[in-house]
Amino acid sequence: MYLVKSPFFLKKYYANFIWKIPTTEKIIYLTFDDGPTPEITEWTLTTLKKFNAKATFFCIGNNVSKHPIIFNKIMREGHAVGNHTHHHLNGWHTNNETYLSNIKKCEEVVKSKLFRPPYGRIKKSQYELIKNDYQVIMWDVLSGDFDPKTSPEKCLRNVINNATEGAIIVFHDSLKATENLKYTLPIVLSHFTEQGYRFEKL
Repeated sequence: MYLVKSPFFLKKYYANFIWKIPTTEKIIYLTFDDGPTPEITEWTLTTLKKFNAKATFFCIGNNVSKHPIIFNKIMREGHAVGNHTHHHLNGWHTNNETYLSNIKKCEEVVKSKLFRPPYGRIKKSQYELIKNDYQVIMWDVLSGDFDPKTSPEKCLRNVINNATEGAIIVFHDSLKATENLKYTLPIVLSHFTEQGYRFEKL
């Protein structure tokens, strides 16, 4: 179970996190979590390039270490990158010392001050430890591409029906999201481009 649209009360409670970019311009911010993954990240980059779209990739440090060439390609093609911990840790289930250490280990290879907690789960005490060094980026719209119970058509509707100006949208360049992403991303890019939107990195 997941919420497609981040609720107002959550955004208000965690007001220091970035959920959406305030703008009246037709700009959308696509983000991709959990890569780089050879089987899908390369396809994602090729698809974005067709629409001259920029995005932000929240990378798992361990995946960057295993696939540095793909990571460098993300950077070379003008996208932004962010820290997603080194081992995709759930902050709620991890002690603060281990969580902080894992973020710093990811930073060694990702070198970004943008941070997205895996699963969107981070304790307030963990945030206090990182708030001076990182900007926590959450999201306005969750595509649901990672969920095997979410059909490609439903994944597409999640995005099309909920994204507005300044929306930060979450996709995943991971194996389990491949089917939904390959169906949804090209249509999302085409749909919003036709509506006069552009896609920028954070």
